[in-house]
Amino acid sequence: MSLLEQWREMAYSQDQDQKKEQLFWANYFNIEKGIYEQLLANPETVIEGTVEELAKKYNTDLMIMVGFLDGINDSLKNPNPIEEMEATTKVNLGFDNEKLYYNMVEAKAEWLYELKEWDTILTKERRKELYLQQKKSNTVVKENKVGRNDPCPCGSGKKYKKCCGAN
Repeated sequence: MSLLEQWREMAYSQDQDQKKEQLFWANYFNIEKGIYEQLLANPETVIEGTVEELAKKYNTDLMIMVGFLDGINDSLKNPNPIEEMEATTKVNLGFDNEKLYYNMVEAKAEWLYELKEWDTILTKERRKELYLQQKKSNTVVKENKVGRNDPCPCGSGKKYKKCCGAN
């Protein structure tokens, strides 16, 4: 079983009671926040190393680091091979600033996209643009339905039911 499969089994197992699950995720989100604070403090520095080395560097356990890598992978300039990742797999944390912020908004991770470290990376205006762009991406726009007795949208001048709606 790969590390990613082990992480997902541990994180999303159905046999945990609700209290244990809440404690698990509260702990994970706290560790995740700490890692992001360190990463965002030096956004130009691309962190590389094995999964094991990164877990030690950020003072966390291997499985938490695997979960972190799973979460950040879509925001990296060069995604890591997370599906077949092992403890000795070399990975990087070279993220795209805007993509990372956008993905944090999409994940509704307010504790991450509101970190003060973002102030030195993206302007307040740009963060607002990315926030709105992400929120609009989930908006479904329903087109007006053409009624049978409305003029046909093809421009023939006939009623819809006698023109394109007749099929």
